[in-house]
Amino acid sequence: MRSIAFALALILGLAPATAPRADGPVVNVPVVIELFTSQGCSACPPADALLAELATRDDVIPLALHVDYWDYIGWEDTFASRQFTRRQYAYARAAGRRMVYTPQMIVGGGEHVVGSETMRVADLIMTQREVEYPVHVRLSREGSVLNIEAEATMAMPDDAMVVQVVRYDPTATVEIRRGENAGRTLTYTNIVTEWSQVGTWTGEEPFRLSLTDASDTPVVVIVQEAGPGLILGAARLE
Repeated sequence: MRSIAFALALILGLAPATAPRADGPVVNVPVVIELFTSQGCSACPPADALLAELATRDDVIPLALHVDYWDYIGWEDTFASRQFTRRQYAYARAAGRRMVYTPQMIVGGGEHVVGSETMRVADLIMTQREVEYPVHVRLSREGSVLNIEAEATMAMPDDAMVVQVVRYDPTATVEIRRGENAGRTLTYTNIVTEWSQVGTWTGEEPFRLSLTDASDTPVVVIVQEAGPGLILGAARLE
């Protein structure tokens, strides 16, 4: 664990935590990282640990999406969702690939990497932090209402973008009794519990939406090319 933390501190500390918008002002640009993982995967704990280290940073939004295709080997992942499996396959199709695997990280919606490859993940994050994201996303709460705003700061893709709301539990510990990780007690971080599309958007006018939000869990809004494709903007509210 300490070697992971040291590598991330060394590499990620070399780049600024913000990137300039096209119109001049500087805004926070968190890098969205999706980890496709499973409690039934013996190769996944190092990637889960890496995600936990990333979760300590303000400039990264790391999200754990637990898939269900390892459930057959004797342990049903308590966080798994068929929806997340479908999302991973959609990424594979968009990249011209037929197979999926765990642990896999998708960085910024476009870069695919083995989730335990710390140095490669750090390199991709550095690259993403230098990108001028074309969408500025703002979130706020007023009582039980979540306000979402998005504004295009440069040219948009021809196809409509998708606006997605993601909710996650910050941490949970699981005693795994069967399967490849039998006998281990593992702690998971930023476990996605809900991923929903709340709108499509062309970027021609600012996007505004207010949702009833009675949950006390953190929420992320992601604006992304359809496909799924590149992530164009994101924000988190804890």
